[in-house]
Amino acid sequence: MSIWFGTPTIDDANSRRGGTMIEHLGIEFTDMTDDMLAGRMPVDHRTRQPAGVLHGGASVVLAETLASWAATFAVDREKFHCVGMEINANHLRPVPDGWVRGEARPIALGRTTQVWEIRITNDDGKLACISRCTMAVLAVPSQY
Repeated sequence: MSIWFGTPTIDDANSRRGGTMIEHLGIEFTDMTDDMLAGRMPVDHRTRQPAGVLHGGASVVLAETLASWAATFAVDREKFHCVGMEINANHLRPVPDGWVRGEARPIALGRTTQVWEIRITNDDGKLACISRCTMAVLAVPSQY
C-alpha cells in the first residue's frame, strides 16, 4: 500500500528544481516506490569541503530535500504543506568523488508531524551518512 497522496511522480519534484539550491548542488530525484523517495547528488566542486571530500552540510541538504519532497508527496497539497522542524545527521565515511544516493523512508506519518529516515550511500553502496528529519504538516493558509 502506497503512502503517497494521489499520484505524485519524480517529474513533479524534478520540475521544481530550477533556480534553487537543489539545482545548484546538482541534486536529482531518481526513484520512487510505495514508501521511499530517492535522489542523488554529485560529489564535485559544489559539494566538497576544502579537505577534498563531501561536505557534511551538502549531505544534510540532500537529506532534507528528500524528506521535504517525500513529506509533501504524503499529504493533500491543496490542504497542507510541509516544512522542516529538525534534522540531524551522522557522517560515517568520507566520499571523495562520484555520486551519493539518498533514500528517504517514513518512521512516522502523523497528522501534524512526520519523521523520516534518510540513508545516504556512496557509489559502492556503503553507508556514508544517516539522517533523521522531522517535518511539520501545516494547513495551507486560507485564500479568501
